[in-house]
Amino acid sequence: MIGDQWLRPIPSIVIGQWAARAGLGTAAVTIAILVSACGDRAVEQPAKIPAEEVKTQSEDRLLIIQAPPSIQHRLRTETVASRVIPEMVTAPGEVALDLKQVAKITSRIEGQVEHIHVQLGDRVRRGQPLLAIESLRLDELVQEYLVTKAQADVAENGFRRTEKLWADKIVTERRLVEERGLYLEATARHQHVREKLLNMGMTAAELRELEHGSHQEGHRYTLKSPIAGTVVAQNVVRGQGVAPGNELFEVVDTSRVWVFANLPIEQARRFKDGDVGTITPRGGEPVRAPLTYIAPVADEQTRTIKVRFEVANADGRLKPHEFVEVRLAVNGSPTLAGPVSAATTVDKTKGMFVQRKNGYAFVPIETGREGDAWIEITKGLEAGEQVVTEGVFDLKSILLKEHIESREGG
Repeated sequence: MIGDQWLRPIPSIVIGQWAARAGLGTAAVTIAILVSACGDRAVEQPAKIPAEEVKTQSEDRLLIIQAPPSIQHRLRTETVASRVIPEMVTAPGEVALDLKQVAKITSRIEGQVEHIHVQLGDRVRRGQPLLAIESLRLDELVQEYLVTKAQADVAENGFRRTEKLWADKIVTERRLVEERGLYLEATARHQHVREKLLNMGMTAAELRELEHGSHQEGHRYTLKSPIAGTVVAQNVVRGQGVAPGNELFEVVDTSRVWVFANLPIEQARRFKDGDVGTITPRGGEPVRAPLTYIAPVADEQTRTIKVRFEVANADGRLKPHEFVEVRLAVNGSPTLAGPVSAATTVDKTKGMFVQRKNGYAFVPIETGREGDAWIEITKGLEAGEQVVTEGVFDLKSILLKEHIESREGG
C-alpha cells in the first residue's frame, strides 16, 4: 500500500534540479513544473461555502432593476404564503327562463278582441290591463249571477222569517224544512255561477261591484297581467275572435333566471345545494349564484348530471338561451401560492417580480393549479417573499428596455 508521503505534491524546485541532472532542456523543465502545479490543485480540498452565501450568490446572478420615482407609488406587493387553492370545475351552461317568472295569457271565455292595451316589448306591471274582449257569453253569466244572487237573498230572507215563526210555533216544522231547502238550493246555484266568473279571471272585488249595480258596458271582459315583466309574445290583433285556451300574450320577468349545466357524475357528487358557482357570459362580467338543483337521475345518453343555478339578473345582463361558462370550486389542501396578478411572462419565461433590498428581481417560477385569484408555485419562490401585484407592466417595461440596451451596447 502506498503511503501518504507518496501522495504529497513534489516542490517545483526539486523538479528543476532533477531535470538538470537528467540533461533536459528548459521546455521540459517548464512542462514538469506545470504538471506539478496541476497536481497541487488536484489534491487541494475545495473550501466549503455557507448556505447563506450560496443563496446570495444565486440572487446576485438575477438582474436587479430599480423602480423610478414616477412608478413607485403604483407598486403594490403581496406575500407568498401557504394557501388553500380551490380546484376549479368548468362546464358549458345555458341561460333559461325561471319558470316561476313566466306567464302565458290565455282567454277563458269566447268573444272578440275589442281593444289591445299593450304590444310586443312593453313593460307591464302586475294587474295591468292587456286587452278587452267583447263577449255575449260573459254578459249571460253576469246576468245569471245577478239573478241567482237575488234569488238567494230572497230565499234567505224567507228562511230567516220562517225560523222566527217556527220558534213562536206559528208555522209547522215541515214549512221550516221546505224554506231551508229552497234557501240552500238558491245559494248553491248562485255559488256555481260565481265560481264560473272567478275561473274566467274576474275578481271578488269586481263581482261585488256587479252586485252594487256596476255593469260592464258592452259585455267587455278585461284580461290583466298576473306578473310584472316584459311582453315577449303577442298573438292577437284587434277584431280577432278568441276562444278559451287561445294563447294571446306571453309575459316574462328576467330579473331572475336559471342557468343549467351538465357535470360528469364523479364531479357532481362533490357538490351540494347551496354551493356558489360563477357564471361568465361571453364578453360579459362574471356573476356568482347559488346551486339550487342537482338532478337525482343521470342523463341516459351522456351519463351526466344536470345542475341548476338561480341567478339574480336585475340589469338583464344574462339573456335566456345564451351560452355561458359555469365554474365551481372544490377546496383542496394548502400549498405555496402567490397572486395570479403577480405572474407575468418575459421572453417566454413565466415568473414574478420579487422585492429585494436593492430593487426588484424577475424570478422564473413553475406553477400548478390556479383558482380564486391565487396560483400554486411549485418552484422558484419561498414563503414570505414579497411579489409585485400592481405595477408589473411598468417593471416589465423597464426590464425589457435594459435588456435591449445591453444587447445594443454589446
